[in-house]
Amino acid sequence: MKRFVLSLCLLVGCGLSLFAQSYTSASDFEYSLWGLLEGQSDPAHPVYARGQSVIITRYKGTADTVNIPAQIEGRPVTAIGLGAFYSCSGLSSVTIPNGVTAIGDVAFYGCSGLTSITIPNSVTVIGTGAFYGCSGLTSITIPNSVTTIGAKAFSNCNSLSSISLPSRLSAIEGYTFYGCNSLSSITIPGGVTAIGVEAFGGCSGLTSITIPNSVTAIGNEAFANCSGLSSITIPESVTVIGDSAFYSCSGLTSITIPASVTTIGVGAFYDCSGLTSIAILPNSVTTIGYAAFRDCGSLPAATLEALSWRFGSGVL
Repeated sequence: MKRFVLSLCLLVGCGLSLFAQSYTSASDFEYSLWGLLEGQSDPAHPVYARGQSVIITRYKGTADTVNIPAQIEGRPVTAIGLGAFYSCSGLSSVTIPNGVTAIGDVAFYGCSGLTSITIPNSVTVIGTGAFYGCSGLTSITIPNSVTTIGAKAFSNCNSLSSISLPSRLSAIEGYTFYGCNSLSSITIPGGVTAIGVEAFGGCSGLTSITIPNSVTAIGNEAFANCSGLSSITIPESVTVIGDSAFYSCSGLTSITIPASVTTIGVGAFYDCSGLTSIAILPNSVTTIGYAAFRDCGSLPAATLEALSWRFGSGVL
């Protein structure tokens, strides 16, 4: 009987050690009893007030798999705060509970071992640099509840090959996917109106992208150094193509500029060495910046001559 009890204790003990990897107690976190102030007009810059909810401010545990508790001290967890998991390089998996509405700035910055994260459909804001440098992250699904994704949110997530963007997103902020060189394709949701500075800069693995008719501006260097990009359709809604927007997109072979575009920025297609054809509608573009088509050596001589005649030799 003693032997049986001892064996049972050992079995239970083993079970507890197994579950210790995935269960995360409140003692593994530092937290604040402050919550999101209701009725805010700017979700990108949330304001907090002392209340009945909890903000996780720092993870101090050592487990590689973390389930963030839904409640601490009987209060709901509503936000992952600024830098809460900053540089937790040993972290591999995180589950965020339903009820969390905001993932703060640089919350998971530098979590290079993170391969899996579950974001609930209660989250509305993902902060600036929230997942910056999470180089082990290969895919992520962002729920449709999210309306704001901050600048640099996924910068240098260089293993990220798949991401689903929420339909309620209104802008792709600057550097959001900068350096995500494993990303091969992405569909921008229909509500997005602007693609920010270097939003996809250095995404060398990107081969195709769908831009919706809602987009009116393609920002400076938005697709710079996307050397794998072979084709792109610019919708009729776009009026401005920013400076160096497609700089050094050497795989791009053709492009059609729609009648809506009035301005093509400085160096917009600089060093697009594979570009063999370009269609600019005769009455649409009124301004082309300096060196917009410089070092586009594959363009036919007649096209280069026409560009020079119409806009001056400075565009080449």
